[in-house]
Amino acid sequence: MAVHGRVLRRHELSDAERECVRLRLPASLRGRKRLDDRRVLNGIGWKFRTGTAWRDVPERYGPWAILHTRFRRWAADGTFERML
Repeated sequence: MAVHGRVLRRHELSDAERECVRLRLPASLRGRKRLDDRRVLNGIGWKFRTGTAWRDVPERYGPWAILHTRFRRWAADGTFERML
């Protein structure tokens, strides 16, 4: 399935799923454009589905350090609880 010119893998967020969680994600506080939240969520999901180390997450999801930092921040501020 293609989404906005890219292939959507079966384990990644669809447009409907993305819209469902979009409003529950915190806004960027730094004023600069950050890595796409959908891409980050897909990378975090991939990491936990596979059980791999953060450093082994495929580059298509962005730098592993950004994924790890965003995961820690969202876990600490209750973002994942709001999504559920």
